[in-house]
Amino acid sequence: MVVAGKMMMYVPINASGAVLHDIVTNRPNDIASMLPDKVHSCELVEGQWGQVGSVICWNFTYDGKREVIRQQIEEVNMENHKIVFNVLEARLVDNIYKSFKIIFHVEPKSDGKLAAVTFEFEKVNPRMPYPTAFMDYLCDVFKSVDECNTNK
Repeated sequence: MVVAGKMMMYVPINASGAVLHDIVTNRPNDIASMLPDKVHSCELVEGQWGQVGSVICWNFTYDGKREVIRQQIEEVNMENHKIVFNVLEARLVDNIYKSFKIIFHVEPKSDGKLAAVTFEFEKVNPRMPYPTAFMDYLCDVFKSVDECNTNK
């Protein structure tokens, strides 16, 4: 039995959607400079920054542990400030999910903007947990990146 899931959270932001999208898409290694206690490095393994098919490797601290996640860019939509990452390997998702995607985009709101973080995943079995803590972590990262770019 396939158990597919989707989770989405919104983070109110002050920086422009174009600025955040540029950082996540073309300059993700800058996040390590902004948040060295959370993100240690982001390396381009294959391809070019911001290009579909490119593979990126993140080194970060999550829940007090050093983690590594390798992901491939699946889609980039400049107009909607959207990027889709397909997780290729990560201890956080291995043996829990058959597939795992991370989607980031910015939506307008009547009084500002919202950064939307979406997870799309397929669980190995129904008893596996939902990735709520990892979602909270990523939303906190995006909130911190927004604060760094708003306070400039």
